[in-house]
Amino acid sequence: MKTFQEFDLPKSLQKALDELGFVHATPIQEKSHSVILSGRDMMGIAQTGTGKTFAYLLPILKQWKFQNNESARIVILVPTRELVVQVVEEVEKLTKYMSVRTLGIYGGVNINTQRKALAQGVDILVGTPGRVMDLGLDGVLRFDELQKLVIDEFDEILNLGFRAQLTSILSMMRGKKQNILFSATMTDEVDAMLDEYFEFPEEVSLAQSGTPLEQIEQIVYQVPNFLTKLNMLKHLVRETETMERVLIFVNNKRIVDLVFETLDEEFPEQFGVIHSNKSQNYRLNTMASFQAGELRGLVTTDIMARGLDISDITHVINLQFTEEPEKYMHRIGRTGRADKTGIAISLVSPSEVEAKIEVELLMNTEIKELPLPEDLKIEERYLDFEKEKKKMKFLLKTPKKEGGEAFHKKKDKNAKVNLGGPGKRKPRKTESRNRNIERKRDEKRKKK
Repeated sequence: MKTFQEFDLPKSLQKALDELGFVHATPIQEKSHSVILSGRDMMGIAQTGTGKTFAYLLPILKQWKFQNNESARIVILVPTRELVVQVVEEVEKLTKYMSVRTLGIYGGVNINTQRKALAQGVDILVGTPGRVMDLGLDGVLRFDELQKLVIDEFDEILNLGFRAQLTSILSMMRGKKQNILFSATMTDEVDAMLDEYFEFPEEVSLAQSGTPLEQIEQIVYQVPNFLTKLNMLKHLVRETETMERVLIFVNNKRIVDLVFETLDEEFPEQFGVIHSNKSQNYRLNTMASFQAGELRGLVTTDIMARGLDISDITHVINLQFTEEPEKYMHRIGRTGRADKTGIAISLVSPSEVEAKIEVELLMNTEIKELPLPEDLKIEERYLDFEKEKKKMKFLLKTPKKEGGEAFHKKKDKNAKVNLGGPGKRKPRKTESRNRNIERKRDEKRKKK
């Protein structure tokens, strides 16, 4: 494992790293460093929590030279507002002894304030695709001096529906530049964007998207329904002394509020909540409280998961299992970071078993299953969203009603096996029609 001293960084940058206490580079930082320095387009594939932010910031800042420009030389695109704030903080930490103007822009705040900030000049711009596109189309944000474009969490940007904004931004950046992309997964959509906008990108891959992180212990409990899950969650929080910093994931914001209210009743002021309906200030303040150790845990959704970069998470709890296998990896990747160990606990209801199996197939690893505690209260009642899910599953699996002799004849006919060959298949209607026409023509000729 290389040390940052071996990267031969400028003294100002090395001093900032030393003060932050960073000594050794992570594998993705080590692998991508020389590629980014070369100026070639790069595609980095690495799991969440592997040090991707420093992987692109360090080589960019190593090459940094002061220029008297007004428009951004580096643009970094990220999927969420929270990630904008966190990347800006990382840039500011690393450039403590350098002359670099950094600005973060995102939606949900007054765009005029951001216009004024841009007018004062910026070197490194960090933003969400929507707000960058808006300011670019306004002509306030220009890309004349752009040298490098970084797209971080590329797959999540596409998952959140920002493809149109991304395409618009890339179309505005017509000049020669270096493109640097980081993604946790390699999807067909990511591949298509690379083919269209990147010039022979060099791939730097740390691990396949389905590779489980070795420092994370994964556990699953089979739980009959959501109310029992809430009982189990309270049991885990109450009985697990090492559960000091926990992220609790559910699949939508309505359920986030339900879980938060349940926890707050038994563990007042120990948990916070983050979802897209909360104001920007509320979310940032809640994250700051959690980072400072004032809160024991956060309840959140997948949409917010990729915008959270909080250190020393001890546990991740999937109160609802992910609907897509890759998202499971993103969730559990919030713990076990920077060579530390973590625990990921999933509470799986009968309707979620198939999703769990898909994740195990993706990882080629079976998740360890533990029995429910003997004293756990098992609830009989199902919530409305569970009833709806069960109803939909029943309708999808219910066969059409069979009836009458005609139905069975049709069923038997459809079950016949086609053995192949022209003599074995039934002629198409058009073929039969053509044969009849030819036959009639032959009959007419004979009569003549």
